[in-house]
Amino acid sequence: MRGVWKGIDMGTFLLRRLFSSLISVFGATMVVFFLIQLHNDPRELFVPDTGYGITQAQWDNLGEKLGFNRPVVVQYLVWIGRALRGDFGVSLAQQRPVTTIIKGKIGATVQLAVGGWIFAVMLGIPTGVIAAVYRGGIWDYVARGAAIIGIGAPAFVTGLILIIVFSTWLNWFPAGTRSLEFNWKDYVLPCVALGWPAAAGLMRLTRSSMLEVLDSEFVKLARAKGVPWRTVVFKHALRNAIIAPLTSMLLLFSGWLNGALVIETVFSWPGIGFEALFTAVNDNDFPLLLGTVFIFILIFLVFAFIADVLYTIVDPRVRLSGFKGA
Repeated sequence: MRGVWKGIDMGTFLLRRLFSSLISVFGATMVVFFLIQLHNDPRELFVPDTGYGITQAQWDNLGEKLGFNRPVVVQYLVWIGRALRGDFGVSLAQQRPVTTIIKGKIGATVQLAVGGWIFAVMLGIPTGVIAAVYRGGIWDYVARGAAIIGIGAPAFVTGLILIIVFSTWLNWFPAGTRSLEFNWKDYVLPCVALGWPAAAGLMRLTRSSMLEVLDSEFVKLARAKGVPWRTVVFKHALRNAIIAPLTSMLLLFSGWLNGALVIETVFSWPGIGFEALFTAVNDNDFPLLLGTVFIFILIFLVFAFIADVLYTIVDPRVRLSGFKGA
């Protein structure tokens, strides 16, 4: 019977998350769509000055061709209907399908995000655990000092310092961009610059969560029963303390999949943040802008959903709301 209730709980939870995700998609895209309408007319991308070389009739015909003469609500409904089928229209500036542009840039962003995420997790979680276990010791002060530097330094400053030291002075790694053929050295500096602030945040979050768990009664009971300290730390304490860092890790990764704009700009990385989103904003290329925003929202919602589901796996005490007796 318990398993049946758990199944009902999980099904209800999935339906609620799906419904809230759909509302988020419609709400976010609607806000962006209407805000774009308040900006300069996208027709100016083709004709910068309506009083030079074009008549009012030609201007209106261009708007009719691009769909700008319809009511804003109708424009949005037409666009969202196409977007749900994977059709984001044609870029006004590049005259290419938006889907093609995004597919061509998302690969570089995924590679950068994966590298930065691995660096952040491999550095942030272990140092947070060490800082908590050796609270008040030298390792705790070193970890907290590194975290303060990582959080306080802007990403572009970190990136420029890495380029000056490891590319200009030492000549160990390339200063930026990505080779056509895979070269692991191309990924070192961008991934470190991207992951360093996140690693600092994960370290502080893990340390605070671990300290709270290590001071709890069940840990003291395990110690009193003679359970080895390593087992207490990694099996009992870390498993209960990992929920908050887990959420942060997944949301960080989803954010980086949406394009690490600053890092991509500093290192001339051909990702979706710099070569799609930044370009679309500068050119007032609303089809490309809306397409990238739509993809960003979907990525964020997917990883937020994964984080919610993993809660119930990592910590059985986390219960899905709506039913009793699970």
